[in-house]
Amino acid sequence: MNTSFLSPACQPCRQLAAPMLGIVLAAGLGAAQGPARISGELKEWHEVTLTLVGPFLRESGTDPNPFTDFRFDVLFRHESGAPEYRVPGYFAADGDAANTSGTEGNQWRAHLSPDKPGRWTWRVSFVKGKGAALDDAAKVEPVSSCDGLEGSFVIEPTDKTGRDFRRKGRLQYVGEHYLRFAGSREYFLKAGADAPETLLAYADFDGTEARKKDGPLKTWKPHVPDWRDGDPTWKDGKGKGLIGALNYLAGKGCNAFSFLPYNAGGDGDNVWPFVARDDKLHYDCSKLDQWGIVFDHAQRLGLYLHFKLQETEMDDDRLGQQRSKVPESLDGGALGPERKLYLRELIARFGHALALNWNLGEENTQSPEEQRSMAQFIHDTDPYDHHIIVHTYPGEQDKVYAPLLGRGSVLTGASLQNGWNEAHQRALQWVSASRREGRPWVVANDEQNPPDLGVPPDPGYQGVGGRAGGGYGIDDIRKLTLWGTLMAGGAGVEYYFGYKLPQSDLVCEDWRSRDKSWDYCRIALDFFGEQKIPFWEMENADEKVGNPSRDNSRYCFAKAGEVYVVYLPVGGGAELDLLDAPGTFEVEWYDPRAGGGLLRGSVREVAGNARANLGRPPSDASEDWVVLVRIRRAAR
Repeated sequence: MNTSFLSPACQPCRQLAAPMLGIVLAAGLGAAQGPARISGELKEWHEVTLTLVGPFLRESGTDPNPFTDFRFDVLFRHESGAPEYRVPGYFAADGDAANTSGTEGNQWRAHLSPDKPGRWTWRVSFVKGKGAALDDAAKVEPVSSCDGLEGSFVIEPTDKTGRDFRRKGRLQYVGEHYLRFAGSREYFLKAGADAPETLLAYADFDGTEARKKDGPLKTWKPHVPDWRDGDPTWKDGKGKGLIGALNYLAGKGCNAFSFLPYNAGGDGDNVWPFVARDDKLHYDCSKLDQWGIVFDHAQRLGLYLHFKLQETEMDDDRLGQQRSKVPESLDGGALGPERKLYLRELIARFGHALALNWNLGEENTQSPEEQRSMAQFIHDTDPYDHHIIVHTYPGEQDKVYAPLLGRGSVLTGASLQNGWNEAHQRALQWVSASRREGRPWVVANDEQNPPDLGVPPDPGYQGVGGRAGGGYGIDDIRKLTLWGTLMAGGAGVEYYFGYKLPQSDLVCEDWRSRDKSWDYCRIALDFFGEQKIPFWEMENADEKVGNPSRDNSRYCFAKAGEVYVVYLPVGGGAELDLLDAPGTFEVEWYDPRAGGGLLRGSVREVAGNARANLGRPPSDASEDWVVLVRIRRAAR
């Protein structure tokens, strides 16, 4: 063990240091504690873990409670003085609980994802007292031989390539309608899975049980063959199904998925982070470590983590009506000790992930005051200021979102649920409203109604004809949900699977059921990426193609005078208003069904300062097409 990380004041720790951390120096609170160590790849954007030998406790302990009665934070600072992060830490049982299912121990951890090469220092604050983790004003005293420990380490530049988020850095809200990676400076469009919401109801996770006949635990068996040698597992080979599922989703070119970490009392009633379903003040160390293995793998694959923090059945406000007093709710919807601890534990364990959002809840019905308080606590606790959003029912958007707009809010976006054919209009509504209020939101379409159908499976999957009972199919989803959202200035989509069709939202464990829809997602993302479309500088301009009502007849997305993306859901042609745009513009076509390179239509260029006829597509004139119109530049 490298004892150079220890404070000079901790000379006894130096003398006791052993090659392997985890030696229990004493079993009991207040006894002499051991040293600290830094582990992980010491590189920019990689996970760096500080582990302390601290008080020996049990995860179910009550006097003291290891989760509520200790406040363990680490101040990490770059040698230049900035950045500086105060990172919350957590009780980690024996330090290998994912594999041992350990429930007791003396290991305490904090995770950093450093964003600069160079020397970093750290200093531990570790105090104990009743309610210390939840109340800064609680009466506390230092934890002997841990509080005040300090040291340093050196971070090298990242060596990652490709999809791995460690190549790109932390995904941040930057006051615009799109998130941006702090390292590569790339802007982010997402496309991925909103189903199953019970993704974490996995038989290979410790302490996970099914309580409802229609909410069984998943094996993710269809994706076991997608696991690859070298991929992570736990407990001698567990986890291959879910790890394989993530491999499949990333391999399809998608980059996001969502899940509920807590749904007790909800539709599935099979996911919670606690040692027992209704024990909201004690956390299951082994289960959460296993979740962490999955989340870390997802980040390496370039998959964004959408934490839907609670389900509507247990957020317990009913949109300001009489409280239902659901016992599974956290503090009845208020920001009390249960909710504070829940948020702190998730942030401490998973907040180092580079690309994620904290969603206040699925179909959230808390009051505006409760939503603001919860969002503010997340903002104040999360050292990295991750994206904070809220989701609600289609008919409640005006009521829920409007009070949360503006510069006085820490919310940075909205997660939309609406009819599959209303995605364009609703995304445009909240992109525009947030911009008017001075704090642009990142707006995504994350759930498609009708709720019983959502996004249907591929044609032929388990005998399904490829069309939902409502008369629409995956082509309609591609046209009006996927492209409808993107052309409104929305930041992307996640696909919900309904509850009537095969591989539905609660039981899905085969993402191949929507294989073709993932292809369409990849093709759309490829267009914006490979053609270097500056979407973060563009706005909806449907009126430029004769659609002032912004219906679903045709869409336009533009950086005025430079680049125009026209989408034709039903094919045909279009006339583009270039009256205020001088110059000559090249006209090229893109196939949103098959992807590939740009194609030539019947018109190759048009003149500005006029209404320009864009001509006819290269083929299949009745199918949907994308038309790319760009100013001609000699250098391009």
